[in-house]
Amino acid sequence: MAAAGAGRPLGSDGFPAGPWTPELLAEAISQIEPNGIGVDLRTVQLWFQENDKGISAANIRWLARVCGCDDPGATSQWQIELSAAQSKLAAKRRESKSAGGAVGSVPELSTTGSVEDQAGHSPEPDIDARGGGRRFGLAQKSEALFSRGSPLNLPASVFAGFTALGFLSYILGIHSVTHARADGVLKQVGFLWTANWTFVFMVFLPLFVAVVAELVTFWKGEGRVALSPQVDRLESDDGWMRSVESSAYSYWAVFLICVLFAGLLQWVGVCLVPLLEGGGNYAIDWGKIAIVRPEVISVPVAIAFTGFAYLYMCLCFYLFFAGLILLYTVAYDLGKIRRDARDRSEAVEQHDAFPKVNHRVMHAIFRCTILGLLIAIAMKVQSAYLVSRGENILAWLVGDVSSAFSGHDKLDVAISYRSPTHYSSFLVALSACFVFLDASIRLGRGPRRCIPFWAMSAVVAILFAGYVLTDAFTGFSILLGVAALLGIYGLFDPRLGRPSALESDQSVP
Repeated sequence: MAAAGAGRPLGSDGFPAGPWTPELLAEAISQIEPNGIGVDLRTVQLWFQENDKGISAANIRWLARVCGCDDPGATSQWQIELSAAQSKLAAKRRESKSAGGAVGSVPELSTTGSVEDQAGHSPEPDIDARGGGRRFGLAQKSEALFSRGSPLNLPASVFAGFTALGFLSYILGIHSVTHARADGVLKQVGFLWTANWTFVFMVFLPLFVAVVAELVTFWKGEGRVALSPQVDRLESDDGWMRSVESSAYSYWAVFLICVLFAGLLQWVGVCLVPLLEGGGNYAIDWGKIAIVRPEVISVPVAIAFTGFAYLYMCLCFYLFFAGLILLYTVAYDLGKIRRDARDRSEAVEQHDAFPKVNHRVMHAIFRCTILGLLIAIAMKVQSAYLVSRGENILAWLVGDVSSAFSGHDKLDVAISYRSPTHYSSFLVALSACFVFLDASIRLGRGPRRCIPFWAMSAVVAILFAGYVLTDAFTGFSILLGVAALLGIYGLFDPRLGRPSALESDQSVP
């Protein structure tokens, strides 16, 4: 059909003017009344590629009208033939899947040249909208972790992993253990006393992945379709998976950094080498307590436990950064839909679904930014406590508050310990703030009803200031407490006390 130019205007010689290209076909469909909006060019380009789904029934009707020159009889015949071809394609796919074989190739729609020659550029990789690409894709698999099944699955897995480590630490006797430092300070370094493990992996990270999973599921199943009513569900899934796959290099980069550097190399440098050699310029914590308290836990057992703990930690932080990439992708995808609609002169900003979707996306990103900053704060607080003179982390924070009110400067003199957590916590805080800033720029140019961007930005700024100024002056705990309270309030009410302007619809969380 494409090669013969069926339905194209006749030239002076009485033959069709030439073969169809994706651009010409999309333009012809958009001119059909009462369709008006037409079909997205990317959708038409997929028809010219080897895709596993063929063409939807709704689009077959428009295609039949183009090929039949809007003649009722010819259109009916074209629709019968195209529908039959779609049915044969679906049957062929079912047979291939039931036989367990690889999905066969679909012949190109054009026999006069490649898709690249016709469309003017190379086609994008073929992606199955249901998440099963032709090759292993880390981006697709990561997206599936958040969007497949119940949104409770992933946060429950993170929580269960730490629960297992907590039970194991209790069995080994390192859940609550003290040691006398060289300067005479007795410090609590038990596994369950560590803020960067207990609060992060029991509270903040499970909440983070739950919010991301809920947003991705909503955007993929409801939000994207609501903003593009002219596109059917399969085409919408195709567009979403193309957006996900476009960040494939980011997923691989994050995976390698988290597993290789934050996991393996950090474990070797911070735990394995000091445990084997009995040294290292690192503060004693639960992972190295075997060096100074061998009667509590032996070195081989400590090596095994820290190995499991760091493996769990690096995989969890991959989920964190993968979640940030997905948040960025959702904001980018939403911005692209708005931009494309604006190019087609559609009043998407006035669409009833747009304010609701925009609110839901921005509120989820705001919550995740708060949780990311709380994670960074917990990591830095624990790192600062290890070099302080406090007996435990609670006593240290309370002592800082009392020193501020009493007017005594009791800021601890820094001890010369290396602390990789300072660097990793900074990366966490910076990444979370970047995603929030990008989303604010992309989504802040639309209607601002009930989205307090400046109030959200103020909360994020206070949290970031609390992170940066941790252990920087006497009384920093006061600022930290105020920032934490504002952050927790923002988690429960991302509108920050402002009433909803979406009239009677209260479906926005």
